[in-house]
Amino acid sequence: MITSQTLATGGIWMNLGGTQLLLDPGPGCIVRATEKNLDAENLSAIILSHRHLDHSSDMNIMVEAMTRSGHNQHGVLFLPPDALAPEPVVFSYLRNYVDRVVVLEEGGEYSVDGVNFTTPVRHIHKPVTYGIVFRTPRHTFSYIADTRYFDDLCKHYGGELLIINTLFLKPRPESDDPLLPTEHLGIPDAEKIIRELKPKIAIITHFGMRMWQAKPWKVAEGLTEKTGIRVIAARDGMQFDLAELGNTG
Repeated sequence: MITSQTLATGGIWMNLGGTQLLLDPGPGCIVRATEKNLDAENLSAIILSHRHLDHSSDMNIMVEAMTRSGHNQHGVLFLPPDALAPEPVVFSYLRNYVDRVVVLEEGGEYSVDGVNFTTPVRHIHKPVTYGIVFRTPRHTFSYIADTRYFDDLCKHYGGELLIINTLFLKPRPESDDPLLPTEHLGIPDAEKIIRELKPKIAIITHFGMRMWQAKPWKVAEGLTEKTGIRVIAARDGMQFDLAELGNTG
């Protein structure tokens, strides 16, 4: 997906009660944001779940855009520890453009401009990887980042909305081959998570090419039928209003 851009890889832009956050700015983030008239100077923070290129490649340009090349110093960067060394994701000089750089940790609790979030558990993924539970005055929702499924995964997440990175149609067996991306969720994993956590709505995203060929919107329809919970397949430029969570049964 990165090289073909069959689907965009720019990340997730959130506006939570007026606080704007950017999550996992991957390849093309600056282009997609500009096309959508999203002003990076309005961002309060950029959050990185892990250092892989498809999640982090536009970190530096988005810091430049957020701070107007350092002329408007503000904002916070939330990063796993291995995003700072030995091969840093964010250039050292850019770290002076923001107010703070915060290193994420397992069980960490964080706050920025009225939005609280936690990184409850380290995922099974080769770089240090965290999913995130966001809490606003009105809603709780979870972003389950890249990981292999594990038994205690569900107990760390919850809320009315789940956003689940679902790369595969079927989970792949474990392998030590670095060229085989086995540490990702498949559709059966997503079904188990949705059944156990029972959100009002679930969004599946981060599709591999085989998922795309299977038509993710059809896959989502199947999950909805199996679980009884509305499942949406993310699409480029999709907007989701948290007010929809109040309109579900």
